[in-house]
This record gives sequence, structure tokens and C-alpha cells, in this order.
Amino acid sequence: MITRRGFLRLIGGSFFSMVSLSAYAVGIEPMLLTHVQRYSLTPPHWPAGLKLRIVALADIHACRPWMTPERIASLAAEANALQPDLIVLLGDYTAGTKLVTGWVRVAEWAEALSGLKAPLGVLSILGNHDWWTDIFAQRAEAGPTQSRKALEHVGIPVLENDVVRLEKDGHGFWIAGLADQLALLPNKAKGRHGFQGLDDLDGTLAKVKGSDPIILLAHEPDIFPKVPWRVSLTLSGHTHGGQVRLFGYSPVVPSDYGNRFAYGHVVENDRNLIVSGGLGFSIVPVRFGVRPEILQIDLG
Repeated sequence: MITRRGFLRLIGGSFFSMVSLSAYAVGIEPMLLTHVQRYSLTPPHWPAGLKLRIVALADIHACRPWMTPERIASLAAEANALQPDLIVLLGDYTAGTKLVTGWVRVAEWAEALSGLKAPLGVLSILGNHDWWTDIFAQRAEAGPTQSRKALEHVGIPVLENDVVRLEKDGHGFWIAGLADQLALLPNKAKGRHGFQGLDDLDGTLAKVKGSDPIILLAHEPDIFPKVPWRVSLTLSGHTHGGQVRLFGYSPVVPSDYGNRFAYGHVVENDRNLIVSGGLGFSIVPVRFGVRPEILQIDLG
């Protein structure tokens, strides 16, 4: 039989554990435990002799106090220190939660990202929040969004259903970037009862000429079942790894496929997808079991 003193100890211990867990999930893991997640692979039909290091940053979600311009600039410096051949940004630069102490203007986070440097350049795509937070783009149902303008202003190209060919050590390859798959919010007045994407996978890949390999940047990983084998690697963000992840499982994932594309390296039918756990968070400022991460991907 539990005594009154034992009961109070149990309650006190439980309360202390809850407070400690909350402090960890809100303050420690999101703020202090950023790490580099490394992958090394040789995708299908990848040219022998082409060694390529890509560093990817996803889901920055600039806001105070968690993702200030100073912290973003520090993350950019960490990315540069990995000595990448190419840096890619996978979308969602604007805040994804209203639980903030202050907002970060698009010009501020873009300026912080302007410090990114790589021999083959820095390329980017947009995410759903970059569209959702832009009332002018929503009204027009078209871009360019404020996020796109800010990135291009600091010299970072934005690929929306577009491609660019790059070359290293005599080998060519393509980077293809999709427009966002959830860009337009539901709008009953316009007869739109769900989210509407602006992505065009077939049209984008049709711009690729020749047989050089393709790396696809797609903010949401849900496009992956439609990606043809012709694409060597798809890079995505959006899910944040579920933000809470225990024993390889996330109870809530913003994907129609649940945990199938929640996080990490996914191989299906000899096709490769890597989903970043991202750096910031949306809706609720909590991370547990999925530390903020910078991706380092070595191909070849």
C-alpha cells in the first residue's frame, strides 16, 4: 500500500519529470542540439567518377526566439564549413508557428542566408509556408512570393518548376526544383475546398536535355511515388521528421503517407528519397527525438 509520503513523492517526481521533459523539448533539443546528418550513396545511373557533396538546409522557419537572423547566419557558416560542392535550400523560410516572441522579416533571414557559399553555387525552392504567409500571392494565386524576391535579391536562384544544369569534373548533372505542392490555401469564395499545388513534375522534367542524372528538389515528399526512375535522388523537407519521434515512429506527420516518408533515406523500387528533419518547427515549438539537422549528402 502506498503511503501519503510515497504518493507525494510520486506526484512530485512526475511533475519534475514533466517540467524537465518540456524544457528539453522546447528549449534544449530545438536550440542546442543541431547536428550534421550524413548520407553516402551511389544512386542508380550515377556516373562513375562523379563525386559530389551536397549540403541541404530545410524548414528554417525564421522567428524569435528560436530561429533568429543571427542563428541562421551561424547555420550558414556551419554549412560552409562542410566544404560542399553545392548547397540547396528546401523551402519554408518563414515562421510556421504563432507562438513566437517576435517576427523575422523576409529581408532579415534572406540576408542571413546570403553567407552561404559553394563552388557550384546555392539553389533553392519554396515551401508551403512561404506561400501561406504571403497574402498578396494568395490573392493573386501566383508569384513571385515575397520569399522568392528576398532570396533572389541576395543572389540565391529559386527553382519553381525549373531546372539548371551543373558540371563537376567533366560530368554534367541537373538540379530540378518543383513549385510547392500545397501553395494555395483553401478558398471557398473561389471554389477551392482544399489546398492547391502549383507543382508540375512532368513539365519540369521535360526541360531536362540529354541523359545526365537528375536531382529533384521537392519541398513535400508526397510527390515521390510519382517520381520516375530517371531521377537519381529526390530531396525533401516539410515533415520535420514529425517533430516528435520515438523508436523510429512519429505519431503525427504532415503527409498523406504517414511515416512512410516521414524522415531519412527511403528506397523504393530502386529510387532514392532523402527527407530532412529540418531546422525549425511549425504549429507547436517542440522537438523531441528529431534534432535539428543540416544534411550532408555524398554521392558517387
